[in-house]
Amino acid sequence: MKKISVIARFKIHPGKLDEFKEAAAECLALVKEKDPATLRYEWFLSGDQTEGIIFETYETSEAMLAHMNNVGQPLGRLMAIADMSAEVFGDPSPELRQMAAGMSVPIYAFLQGLG
Repeated sequence: MKKISVIARFKIHPGKLDEFKEAAAECLALVKEKDPATLRYEWFLSGDQTEGIIFETYETSEAMLAHMNNVGQPLGRLMAIADMSAEVFGDPSPELRQMAAGMSVPIYAFLQGLG
């Protein structure tokens, strides 16, 4: 399985919702412009708008690493205004495994499914 999926969760700091939405919109614009190997990139907000979730899928580990470089600036802003956690799903490359380990992001190997 070459595809890599990610679920990232954000607990938005009080008073930072507008900044969060702006940085999220900038991320999406960069994905549309620079990340052709991104297969899924969807943002969601909780009902009380205090938490956000992103569902992401990339063709390969390399595509995800390129994405991280492309959205570095707005992602840094997001991490300053929200507490972030994430999980990676698939069989990441050694480089992506190293990055995930450095950020304490767990990796889940594919077991079974329809895809």
